Amino acid sequence: MRFHKAESAFFVFIAMVFGAGVTLLASYGVMRRNTHLLHSGGFDEFTLLLFVTGVLLATAITFGMFFIYPLIRTQVEEEGKLRAMTESLSARSETLEYAAYTDSLTGTHNRRYFDDALEEYLREFGRIQRPVGLIVLDLDHFKQINDGYGHDVGDEVLRQVAACLQELMRHHDVVARLGGEEFAIIAPNMTEHGLAFLGERVRAAVSALVLDIGDLRVGVSTSVGVAIWDGEENAEAFYRRADRMLYRAKRMGRNRVCA
Repeated sequence: MRFHKAESAFFVFIAMVFGAGVTLLASYGVMRRNTHLLHSGGFDEFTLLLFVTGVLLATAITFGMFFIYPLIRTQVEEEGKLRAMTESLSARSETLEYAAYTDSLTGTHNRRYFDDALEEYLREFGRIQRPVGLIVLDLDHFKQINDGYGHDVGDEVLRQVAACLQELMRHHDVVARLGGEEFAIIAPNMTEHGLAFLGERVRAAVSALVLDIGDLRVGVSTSVGVAIWDGEENAEAFYRRADRMLYRAKRMGRNRVCA
């Protein structure tokens, strides 16, 4: 059992009081062995002094044990409860913050996080004049998966696609589910050629997925739009431009990349 600092200090106090009592008793023993000090009056006065001191010490010890210590112990328990409550609230706050920026189905970031991150990336990389790439992708004919196999299968498809995207990304890239079957990737410090290559890797990796769900084998493909920030447009305009590339890929037959 670990003691609070106040408790430790209290025990030191008790030990000192107890030591004082032992010292007085030892003095009494020495007094009795030295008979030349035992004259009438002097011995009686010393005996009275020892008695009064003993009573005071006993009172102090009793008061400390049955009054001071319970108060200290109660304070320690209350501090422990407050500390535990604070830690619990802090953990809950972190959990709520995580939930506010995370897509509950796929575990990727959500649209709210994506919007904030895109603005921050444009601000910071614009300051150092470095490129920012954006990939927007949408699963092809996803409604047919939901209608043909059920929403549980559709949800599993989204989870596995999200996992595939996260495996392809660098640690500072941002993968987000924007809603439905649409995902986006913020890829900073990447050239136009590098971004187009990454978009093709994403398309190929998703198209290669064959999902074994129970007795079903479900395949999926994706259309991809990519864009490099021009250094002037705001986050909304930048996203709209990448989104237009996505819909151009869909109009051109799906399962392709447009930049």
